[in-house]
Amino acid sequence: MSQGLLAIDDALTLRAGRQLYFERSGIEPGYDARWVTLRAGGIPVLVFPNTAGRVCAVRLHDLHHVVTGYETTWTGEAEIAAWEIATGCGSFFAAWVLNLGAFFIGLLIAPRQVFRAFVRGRHSENLYHTAGEWSEALLDLSVGELRTRLGLVGEAPRTTASDVTAFALWVTAAVAYAMYLPAFAIWLL
Repeated sequence: MSQGLLAIDDALTLRAGRQLYFERSGIEPGYDARWVTLRAGGIPVLVFPNTAGRVCAVRLHDLHHVVTGYETTWTGEAEIAAWEIATGCGSFFAAWVLNLGAFFIGLLIAPRQVFRAFVRGRHSENLYHTAGEWSEALLDLSVGELRTRLGLVGEAPRTTASDVTAFALWVTAAVAYAMYLPAFAIWLL
């Protein structure tokens, strides 16, 4: 786990851990905003609708931040994107779309951290599969209990040849995705 900003104690409930995550990250609690704004240095760089699919995914994504310790910086979002891609986003289409973009950015700004997070994800689970959908009851679990359930305790996993191959395939997918988005935006105009 990251020993930085989001080092959240195992004994806390996920409810308390998520609140601490919001406070430390400067995130306004709640999922009701109509629009999401991504900023770089305080400057809005991307604004998109806060769809119902994104809300379903981000409720679980926020708990992933709590248990993995990945921060809400550009690097931290790239790390959690790599981790979530490696563990699989299941039927959460919004998670796949947003994570592929963050994964690509991470390859440019923090490739080693993204690779480590990807390998960690290949050897753990996430809530997209184990919870399946949002439930307030999740918040009653302790941070440590969820870390254990998801396989996030203990030493970092050893990298296997299969991990490297999977990473290379996802890098290819992310690059293709990043190249496709501008072409799609031009087509829409």
